[in-house]
Order: sequence, then C-alpha cells, then structure tokens
Amino acid sequence: MIKRFSVFLMVTVFMVLGAPLAQASEPRLIATYDDWSAYMFVEGGNKVCYMASQPMKDEGDYSSRGKIFALITHRPAEGTRDVFSYITGYPYKTGSDVAVTIGGSRYTLFTQDDTAWAPDAAADRQLSEAIRQGSSMVVKGTSQRGTLTTDTFSLRGSGKAYQTITEECGL
Repeated sequence: MIKRFSVFLMVTVFMVLGAPLAQASEPRLIATYDDWSAYMFVEGGNKVCYMASQPMKDEGDYSSRGKIFALITHRPAEGTRDVFSYITGYPYKTGSDVAVTIGGSRYTLFTQDDTAWAPDAAADRQLSEAIRQGSSMVVKGTSQRGTLTTDTFSLRGSGKAYQTITEECGL
C-alpha cells in the first residue's frame, strides 16, 4: 500500500511540476499487478495511461536520493505509445547515458536532469516488449557528482499492467 501511494504521489508531483500549463486530472490507480501498477489521467481532455514500478533494490554510495520510478506511458491523442522513462531520484551527470539490462539485452538511454529516455520510438517499443517478457531489469546511471547507481526491478506483473493501460487508452 505504501509503495502504491509513493508511486501515486511521485507521479502526481511530476505531473504538476513538469507540466504546469497543461490541465490534468489526478492520476487514478486502475490496478496493481505484483510489482507494477497501472494508472490513467486526463490531460487537455485526452486520456494518458501509464504503468509504474519502483526498484526492489537500489545501490550506490550516496547520502541522499529521491524516489526512483520506471514508467511506460501511452498518449493516444499525441500518437505515442510505449514511451519508457526513468526517474532516478538525482540529477544525472551531464551528457551521461544510462544502461538498462533485461535478460541478455542491453539498452542505452539518454539523460536530462533526473530523467532518462530511450532515443526513439523503435527503442521504446523494444524496451517495452523486453519489460513485458523479462523477469528482472537492472538500470545503471551516474549522478552529476559521479556516483554510480545500480537499481534492480522485478518485472512481475508488467505484462498485465501493460495490457490494462493499453485497453484503458483504447489501443
């Protein structure tokens, strides 16, 4: 329950601070499946659906770090789906990349401030598929202070969460 509230609170804060001009409803939890939760909100009259999880384990030699989230988002009104984003809880080192490993596959994300993204829609689709099919995900990044972090996620429930957000957004 605390984990779901943390995800809800962080995403709400992210929406409010990240898009102050866009009128958005509060995110509504649709369902939780093991380690992933599915949400929906309305922004500018259009549905936005996303799934989110927090790491089971976060490692690094740091004294303070904010909340950590992996998200996959659909915005059908904008023609986007499967957009992977990673909120790391600290500002990334400028120009650094993030490495995501799922099974035997490795993906590289670009960074800005405290968030990392896949470079294009094709990479988003590949990463989204790997998350749904995999069992664990490891994300490695470097803070602006040079601290290496390693976050480990369970992917249990990601397939059902994805199906739920896809249906909710009519995709």
